[in-house]
Amino acid sequence: MTDDSNPARSERAVDELSYLLVLSRPRFWLYLAGPVLVGVAYGASSVGELFDPGAVALFAYFLLPANVFLYGVNDIFDREIDAANPKKDDREARYRGQRTVPPAVVVTGALGLALFPFVPREAWPWIAGFLVLGAAYSAPPLRFKTTPLLDSVSNGLYIMPGAAAYAAVAGTQPPVLAVVGGWLWAMGMHTFSAIPDIEPDRETGIRTTATVLGERRTYAYCGACWLASAVAFGALDPRLGAAMAVYPLLAVAIASSSVAVDRAYWWFPAINTVVGAALTMGGLWVILYG
Repeated sequence: MTDDSNPARSERAVDELSYLLVLSRPRFWLYLAGPVLVGVAYGASSVGELFDPGAVALFAYFLLPANVFLYGVNDIFDREIDAANPKKDDREARYRGQRTVPPAVVVTGALGLALFPFVPREAWPWIAGFLVLGAAYSAPPLRFKTTPLLDSVSNGLYIMPGAAAYAAVAGTQPPVLAVVGGWLWAMGMHTFSAIPDIEPDRETGIRTTATVLGERRTYAYCGACWLASAVAFGALDPRLGAAMAVYPLLAVAIASSSVAVDRAYWWFPAINTVVGAALTMGGLWVILYG
């Protein structure tokens, strides 16, 4: 064995770790970690509770490890489908059997279970629900992503980190209307994100809510989910409803414009960050000023 074998091995290890970072979709990290911030802001009753150790642990997990888990399972079981998906050419990377991915999924899933001792029992169902739905969405035998409507409904998993954070800080379950509103928002977001995949999914025989409805009716479906979400949040507080009303308006604007959906799709990380920041600031305002 030559002396240059170790540098070569080190380079491969760096490449594998770099791929895990790409796999985790950094652009979408706040889709899981952001709801934690919102949940903490509304679950806390004092400034000190904002830094509750359980809340910090949840944020750390849902910022990176949870994304490796969620998207790692997705990429492993979507390997053949992704081979025909042009979205993987520009903004994401294709899984090609990298050996580090399955162990990384197992480890990050175990890290989710390791959160249980650090948070109250009220948060446990939400963490467990995220792990179960995160796997069942992509992995057989359930593989919800290939069953129209269930693919959309199961994506309520994205608001479970926020519900867990609220429960961890407040010691009680989040308001039902907040869960319903958040779930409907996640359903709309998921189905909107599936619009650019309609043709690749149809070519590979994958049936989703978007492939069944087609592009125009999928816009209507997303708009309806987002409008219902705004109504649910508005029933809690009109200001929350006003913030969430941005989404159905966007659905109408994009559907009636000449903007390509695969371009508009990439606006939403920024849009979601702005809306999430506004919601978080609203919760913090109540804590600070009553």
